[in-house]
Amino acid sequence: MAVPGRKATKQFSSSTISLGSDEDLKLYCQPCDRDGPRLPAHGYCTNCSEHLCETCYTVHRRHTLSRHHTLLDKTNMPQTLSPVTQRQPDNFTKPCPKHNIEMIKFYCHDHKALLCSVCVTLDHTATSCNVNYIPDISGQTINSTEYHHILKDLNDMTERSSNILQDMKKMNEVSNKSLTGLLTDISKFRTKINQRLDEMERQVKKAAKVIQEDNSKNMKTVETACGDVFKSLKLSSDVIKHLNTSKQANDLFMELKRTEQMIKEYEQSVSKLSEFEVKKYNFEPNEVISNLLEKEKSLGTMKGKKLSPALKLRQCSQMDNICIKTSQNRYDCWVTGMTLPTPDLLIITDYINCAIKMVDISKKSVLAHHNFDSDPCNVTSVSKNEVAVTLPFYQTIQFFSVSRNDLKKKHTLKVDGKCYGISCHKDKMVVSYSKPAKVQILLINGTILQTIKNENIFKIPQNITTGDNCIFVSDVALKTVTKLNWQCEVTGKYVCTASPRGLTMSNDGTVFVCFWDNNTIEEISGDSTEGLDVVKNIQNPLAVYWSAETCKLYTNSCFLTEKNFIKLFKLSK
Repeated sequence: MAVPGRKATKQFSSSTISLGSDEDLKLYCQPCDRDGPRLPAHGYCTNCSEHLCETCYTVHRRHTLSRHHTLLDKTNMPQTLSPVTQRQPDNFTKPCPKHNIEMIKFYCHDHKALLCSVCVTLDHTATSCNVNYIPDISGQTINSTEYHHILKDLNDMTERSSNILQDMKKMNEVSNKSLTGLLTDISKFRTKINQRLDEMERQVKKAAKVIQEDNSKNMKTVETACGDVFKSLKLSSDVIKHLNTSKQANDLFMELKRTEQMIKEYEQSVSKLSEFEVKKYNFEPNEVISNLLEKEKSLGTMKGKKLSPALKLRQCSQMDNICIKTSQNRYDCWVTGMTLPTPDLLIITDYINCAIKMVDISKKSVLAHHNFDSDPCNVTSVSKNEVAVTLPFYQTIQFFSVSRNDLKKKHTLKVDGKCYGISCHKDKMVVSYSKPAKVQILLINGTILQTIKNENIFKIPQNITTGDNCIFVSDVALKTVTKLNWQCEVTGKYVCTASPRGLTMSNDGTVFVCFWDNNTIEEISGDSTEGLDVVKNIQNPLAVYWSAETCKLYTNSCFLTEKNFIKLFKLSK
């Protein structure tokens, strides 16, 4: 029943209502059409694609979530009805981690955070953050670049996790096997100790037995001698007594004189018997062994050496040759060092032509060329815009700035020896010297931090490569690749079958090493325990560089006309 004096409120939809020809030409507030009275449009929101009444228009300007929207007044607003905006359904089901009863509905571009309405109101207002309602922006993610990038990142991370898992399994197998071997070694060591202690015990017992036998022998000698004396003296005593009783004075006189002489003789023999040494013995433990057993808490120590991921068999394929000889070069090239400050620029030192060159990898051409008065040996990237070159004859390191088409000399650093190898890592650089043989860690400004100078470690240290936790140095005289930490302590050593030259560290912590003698490039594990050939039959390689971004290996050959080319090899991960 209708209530007198009151009209019923009508609900309308702007997409379906028709109240006559005059009203059909009017535009109405679309939000109010859905859940309120029908009111004429006062403006338009381009973000929401909706016409708004005066109240909604004003609120839209003030509300945190819509104050950044673009509004058109009544004069500039579209004069036709906007189609219903297509957006994702408003069925939010993921709760906010901070406000559990609220659902996530918004996204802050500044903080890259998913938010609920409480988060927006309290911490991410429109004055401080760029916040969007998720249905307003989610449609553009379908088949987007972000979608494909995320999928690629997921696949890469899945592959990386799988590789780490496999590497960890292999390393755990090695570790567990080493522990089994360790327990065997402990048993062997204990057996050796027991055998030695048993031998020492046998020696003591043998010595005691010898003393016992001597005691018994001496005792028997004394017993026999004393027994003979007893018998002789008893006989003389009986004779003397009989002669005295029978009053045979002549015979008694002679017997007494003979017995007197006999007693003197027995005194001498009995005195000799008393000279036998007889001792009382007690055992005094070996103080060294006693103290050792008392002080030492274990049979030995378990020394653990960090394992690196096992070497993998890599597929290797040669991709390209880049000619590096220019019209300025009098001789064939002889590359002794190389580095990539950026993935598309290769910097090389040409020892024979006394030059440093910048090579554009994609264009396969030399972009810049700088000549020296002496032979440059090696080069390293200080940053993507700077490199440093060793000049052993002048005992200096020359720095260059790197631009797209030019190399410009910067400052020169004087060092205290004939520098050969060099590698920069962050704010430090490691330099090797041939005369005298040593390796130094320096700051970029030349301040010496550490020096290692030991003929048992280095005789002719050549090339260097560095990582976050380690340094690798090749020595052509000792045929070793030595691993150091940043305190210049030796933490590993790989003994080579040939003389190692250039070397470069991979992103996995393994090291690629050139071998001039046997025409190979070998990959050595990060713990310096094993190596595998990755490039074979390359004549006399001297320099090598690994690009983690492209999985490419750059190297050279010093054989005949091949000297004038840089070789590119693609390696599988």
